Amino acid sequence: MEEPYMSQEKITETLEKNYMPYAMSVIVSRAIPEIDGFKPAHRKLLYTMYKMGLLNGRRTKSANVVGQTMKLNPHGDQAIYDTMVRMTRGNGALLYPYVDSKGNFGKQFSRDMQCAAPRYTEVALEPFCREIFSGIEKDTVDMVDNYDGTLQEPWLLPVTFPSILVNANQGIAVGMASNICSFNLGEVCRATVAFIKDGTADLLKWMPAPDFSGGAFLIYDEDQMRQIFDKGRGSFKLRARYNYDKKNHLIEVTEIPYTTTIEQIIDDIAKLVKNGKIKEISDVRDETDLKGLKITIDLKRQADPEQLMQKLYAQTNLESSFACNFNVLVNGTPRVLGVRGLIAEWLVFRRQCVRREINFDLANKQNRLHLLNGLASILLDIDKAIRIIRETDTDADVIPNLCAGFNIDEVQAEYVAEIKLRNLNREYILKRTADIKKLKQEIRELKKKLKDPSLIDADIIEKLEYVAETYGEPRRTELIQAEKVEVLTEEDMIEDFNLKVFLTEEGYFKKLALTSLRSAGELKTKDGDQIVQELEGTNRMEIIFLTDQQNAYKAFLHEFEDQKPSDLGAYLPVELEMEEDEQVLYMLLPGDDYKGSLLFAFENGKVARVPLDSYQTKTRRRRLINAYSDRSPLRGVICLKPDEDGNTDDIEQDCFLVSDSKAVLLASDLLNEKTTRTTQGVQVLSGKKRGKISVFRPATDVRIEDIEYYRIRKIPSVGYYLKEKTLAFRQIGLGTD
Repeated sequence: MEEPYMSQEKITETLEKNYMPYAMSVIVSRAIPEIDGFKPAHRKLLYTMYKMGLLNGRRTKSANVVGQTMKLNPHGDQAIYDTMVRMTRGNGALLYPYVDSKGNFGKQFSRDMQCAAPRYTEVALEPFCREIFSGIEKDTVDMVDNYDGTLQEPWLLPVTFPSILVNANQGIAVGMASNICSFNLGEVCRATVAFIKDGTADLLKWMPAPDFSGGAFLIYDEDQMRQIFDKGRGSFKLRARYNYDKKNHLIEVTEIPYTTTIEQIIDDIAKLVKNGKIKEISDVRDETDLKGLKITIDLKRQADPEQLMQKLYAQTNLESSFACNFNVLVNGTPRVLGVRGLIAEWLVFRRQCVRREINFDLANKQNRLHLLNGLASILLDIDKAIRIIRETDTDADVIPNLCAGFNIDEVQAEYVAEIKLRNLNREYILKRTADIKKLKQEIRELKKKLKDPSLIDADIIEKLEYVAETYGEPRRTELIQAEKVEVLTEEDMIEDFNLKVFLTEEGYFKKLALTSLRSAGELKTKDGDQIVQELEGTNRMEIIFLTDQQNAYKAFLHEFEDQKPSDLGAYLPVELEMEEDEQVLYMLLPGDDYKGSLLFAFENGKVARVPLDSYQTKTRRRRLINAYSDRSPLRGVICLKPDEDGNTDDIEQDCFLVSDSKAVLLASDLLNEKTTRTTQGVQVLSGKKRGKISVFRPATDVRIEDIEYYRIRKIPSVGYYLKEKTLAFRQIGLGTD
């Protein structure tokens, strides 16, 4: 048995040999458009339709076109049909469709609206396509063999306008991609004319921004647009157009960004409503019909439509970006060009087409003139021509004898010999030779054009002006200045309302709007659990949770789901991704300015005062370690905040500290703030029999008649023994502030 053949090759050489041909094939022959604005699949299909005579207005079955296109494009019928669908007027993907259509071709703005099968639909070329094939029969572009060498097809199409800029074109190749937006035809033509006349002309003056088949709004930023025009890369934002129906209190979205679909937008809105981020919407549905696109949004009674749309623009595809990457093939090489570069390269290509067309016409007219000059020669003696033909013995000698008799060449003699006998009269010959003067004048003009590039440019300009006048349409996409667009911050998008939050002993956290609390009964908790702290604030506030492992977890209240009184609440160890066996001891609302102090009471009788702003961070850190000292177990926390007017004068308050057998009423101004969070604090309750601190609460939360009995004037203090009626506070635990 023979051993299998094996050879060693460098992997780089193998990749280059096997992968590069594939990569280049995808880039050059499939995904990236040429300077004429078409990919090979588009060009083959349109040329097939042109050869089928579909430019004369008659339609044929799409299946017929697909079948004929296979002679040039050996792809599956579905791939060819999908290519055709995108170019149809019915689909609406192109700003200026190439294919007139009859039947259901789906819609570019809907992923679920499928097109009908090719046997049910009919197509023809739009009259607009005359500008795509102008002069194609006059050798304006190179013709190449198809895949099996049985037919010829154009390498490029001789477009009379920069079609690369007129219709959107996307493609993904190997290692590169292309994403070209569409521009208004009239604006492109006028900008190109301006560029031909002055290569330094400001093109933004003539074509300020892209234009899309779906309309909508384009948020215009001149600096962004100049980058796209100069570099061919950049992005801009498109925004949906809507109407507010005041009578029915609903919003109708009638135009959406080119980059999205109605299904995606409805999904986005539904998700926001489901997650509670948008509460003003009662229903959203697709009401698109034969009249056009329409997404209807039903509003709740108190909803502000303009404010709601600003939120939807910020959080859904009702506003989306178009990322430009003007990557095109120029002479078979992929290049990223700006608008100016694309127009310049198209102009080079178009000048070649016009020059080739002139050469074709010149050759034909020169040939015609040559034949007519021969015909004019026999006008001098028609009888002699008849006699030469009549007296010639063989057919093969007719041409040589005419050449000798009138001093003309074989081509001229052949033309004379082919004239019918009945036409060998003076009238016929005079009519034919009368064109000689006109032909000579036309030949002189054509030669003059070939020598003078400005005359070729004049022809190009004339055609561009004709295209703009004949096929140009008003802009569909309206421009709005970026500085006039209201940009919502992340905070603006968060609904703000008054609420209360509750913390339970077992670590459950419940957020309830005050409106839902008014009509609520008893708050539900887990069996054996109880509420240990409650705070009142607003939905946009930040909250800090302190745990028994000296960690501080920071979050925003809007990040927690709104709850009902009957809900148990969110389990904080899971929500905050806390460590195993870590428990929340205290929660606080620091406010926007973090003004105030935190008082920490430890089991060993010490109390620390730490400024609130020591917990403030520039970045949105979720967890702060070393939130307080770990030298002794924490037994209570009190947050000292300014009053509602922001005054800090009245920030001080009395605190009640209880141990096993003693208590003190402590004025917080006896404690000085420490700069570090981990400070151990100062000794407040001292002495051998002070016991372990068990309760630390604001004096306002302690309801005993003779609380002033426990007041101390300086620290440290041995404190006062608890009276009988105060002993119950030994079991109080952490309270609410």
